[in-house]
Amino acid sequence: MSTQVTLTLPDEIYRQALRFAHLANRDVTSVLTDSILRSIPAVREEALALAPVSSLADDEVIALTQLQMEPDQDRQLSLLLDRQQDGSLLESERLDLQNLMQIYQEGLLRKATALSEAVERGLIEPLSH
Repeated sequence: MSTQVTLTLPDEIYRQALRFAHLANRDVTSVLTDSILRSIPAVREEALALAPVSSLADDEVIALTQLQMEPDQDRQLSLLLDRQQDGSLLESERLDLQNLMQIYQEGLLRKATALSEAVERGLIEPLSH
């Protein structure tokens, strides 16, 4: 199933997509679809249940600005990344690494969103002046 979406692109981005589509012998729709697919990471169902940061109380937003992975997950992620780096990651560990990377990325995005929200609310100073 597909959903039709209409969006306005800057002319230069559209020209780039057209040139790439021509070079790859593809239609521009498939080029743009693939580009969007590759640029938006997957989100776990658990993350969808979280309240939007903008709806949280000030103290909850501040707490999220300090968000970190659970220590056991962080240790496991480091171990698996080290194994991947040295080429000793087992095939059976790849899914664990993917899941932990997804948890890490979702947490990082949530933390960044909380930092932005905290600055917008005047709860903290901007990180750089």
